[in-house]
Parts: sequence; structure tokens; C-alpha cells
Amino acid sequence: MKPIIRSILDSDLYKFTMQQAVIQHFPRLKVRYKFIDRNNTSYPNGFDEKLKDQIKMMENLSLTKSEKKFLNEKCGTYLNPVYVDFLSGYQYDSTELDIKLDDKNQLIINIEGYWYRTILWEVCLLALISELYFKETKQIVDLNYNDNNDLFKLNSMIEHNAYFSDFGSRRRYSYKNEERIIKLFTSTPNEVFVGTSNVHFAHKYQDTGIKCIGTLAHEFIMVLASLYGYKMANKIAMEKWVQTYQGLLGHMLTDTYTSSIFLKSFDMLNSKLFDGCRHDSGCPFEFVDKFVNHYINLGIDPKSKTLIFSDGLDIDLAIKIKEYCVGKIKCSFGIGTFLMNNVLDTNNGNNTYIKPLNIVIKISEVFIDGDWVGSVKMSDNPIKHTGKLDDVELCKKILDIK
Repeated sequence: MKPIIRSILDSDLYKFTMQQAVIQHFPRLKVRYKFIDRNNTSYPNGFDEKLKDQIKMMENLSLTKSEKKFLNEKCGTYLNPVYVDFLSGYQYDSTELDIKLDDKNQLIINIEGYWYRTILWEVCLLALISELYFKETKQIVDLNYNDNNDLFKLNSMIEHNAYFSDFGSRRRYSYKNEERIIKLFTSTPNEVFVGTSNVHFAHKYQDTGIKCIGTLAHEFIMVLASLYGYKMANKIAMEKWVQTYQGLLGHMLTDTYTSSIFLKSFDMLNSKLFDGCRHDSGCPFEFVDKFVNHYINLGIDPKSKTLIFSDGLDIDLAIKIKEYCVGKIKCSFGIGTFLMNNVLDTNNGNNTYIKPLNIVIKISEVFIDGDWVGSVKMSDNPIKHTGKLDDVELCKKILDIK
């Protein structure tokens, strides 16, 4: 079996930026993660063992000299050389994972260890599961048939001057498909395809001018909620982020405990300091109105700020959001599954699309003073809530979320 993950940088930038912040602020903290399949997929027999074999091969990965040079030269304004040296000595440890199929062939994965180590598993593991699933279920397609479909997406974004990036590594159809699309978009003259969240591809195609895009994810705020309480989580997350990055990587994620709760902590200082915010759940148009009004009420010109949209986008929705933002606030888009797993299957002349997996890995518990404390996410979309029922209800009560 050939390895599916072949670079330690084959992951999203926010995993590395968060890892640097965790090393600085929480070097002794232990956490647990849990794999969640929102569609309760039944995986093929033996899938867990083949997944373990792939993960074992990942233990051989390490930062190459070329990759280290790239991080120092292209990401050196925010990744410090001490961290890059740490990463050059980092290796995956498969003993941090417990993987099995249950009696319904649903995949059970639990991850446990120091946060600064286990934080790198999420994206590469999801990409690995997705690609391996399509291989094992024999959903193999000729990717070249998809070029015209993907060029149509690019041309639509060009027509509407809508800037966007690849956010699709976590649930990509395959490594080859993500690479194909990045090559296609960077070789087609345009100014709207500006970057990728995948550090490996940003390194591999750096000569095209593609940028590496990312800041932080929900887990950073979720862990701080377990440590300091739900009401303080957003505020302390922003403080820790500013301490680490001094105003760089200045887009804040808003919906870990609903955007309305976030805005209570998004005071004058932070509203001026951060370049903008990222939307990842709930109605995007209501989100625009809410944040434009917030900036106006503080006397801040919303047109000086940028909203990044990344929640289940397709091209039509991105364009509608772009048109809604015109004259109100700047915007850009991170397109994930629709970009990297919207694959047309031309086998047998059916011309149907492969159905992507709907999978995530979330923080589940934090080890505090000798006890495992549950972790909760309460987004603007109830479907995306995570955590044990009792913890979710307690969070709702504390934050007065209906």
C-alpha cells in the first residue's frame, strides 16, 4: 500500500499557527479529540486496519530542508524560527490514536495526548479517511473529465470579482484532485484565486504566487472555554492570539458559542485590532448585517474590514454573498468540499457526482486538575453543536442560548 499522506505539511495552515500558540501558552495541557461522522457512514470491512496501516506510515514523515526554508522565508513573519525548528523535529505518534469499527461498521476514533502534539492529527487524518474511503468503496473516477466543470467555477468567480481560496483538504476526494485543481487555477490567468489553506501545496506551487491562508479554528476557543469558562472563552482567545501574533493573522472565528455571544466580547479594542472575522455557520446574510451594524455602532468604517465566508459554500452562494456585501464590507471566500470533492463520475455514462463524506474531528475533553472536563461547541447552526448533552445544556444555560 502506498502512503496517502506524503508530507508533514499536507495540512491546513491553522493547525500550525495554533500549534505555535499552544506551545507558547499551554505546553503541558492534555486533550482528547473525537471523530464525528454526521452521516453515520458504514465503512467497508477492514477499513480500520487499513487506516491504521496508513497512519503507521505517517510516523516516517518529517520536515524536509526545502519545506523548512519555505516556512522560514514565506511564513516567517508569523511562524518564529524556534517553532520551525521544533516542527523539524516533530513526528507523528500512532499510539495517540485509538481506531476501530463498531458492530455497525461505523468508524470510532479517539485521540489523546498533549495538545501541542495531537493538534496536528485533525486535517491530515480527515483527508486520509476521505481518500481511503473512496478507494475502498471503488469510487474511482477519471479526474480529467472534471476540468471543464472546475473552470466554470473559476470563471464565475472571475466574472464577479469574488476572491477565494482552497479550504478543501479535510474532505477532499483525493490528493491528486486537490493538486489538479490548484494547478488548473494557478495556470489560468486570474486574480481571484488567491490561496490555499494547505501548506504543502502552498510550498509545492510557491512559484505561482499562491498564498498560504489560515488563522485559527474552533478548537482553540473550545479548549479555553473548558479552562476559563464559556463567557470568557472568546475574550481570552483573542488575548492569547494577539500575544502570539501581535496583530498578524487578524481574522477571528466568531461562532464557537454563537456569533451573538462573540460580539459581546468583540469590543472596541478587538474590533479595531482584528482585520475582520470568519463566518462558519448560520445565515451568511444575517451575519453580514450583524457585523456591519456592529462596526457602525462603534464608529468603525465596515468597508475597512473583511468578512471571510467558509460554511458549506458553492459558487452560486458565494456570488450571492459577494453581491450582498458590495458597498457594505469587504469579503472573501474559503471554499472547501464543493471545490475539492465535487467530482463528476462519468463511469457507465451516468454523469453523477460522488457523494462526499460529512466528517469532522473535534475537541471532546480537556484534562484539568486531575479530571477530564467536557468540551462544547455551540455554533449558529444547531446541527454543528458538539459535546455531551449535559455539557451542551449547561453551556446554553450559562450563555442564555435558547
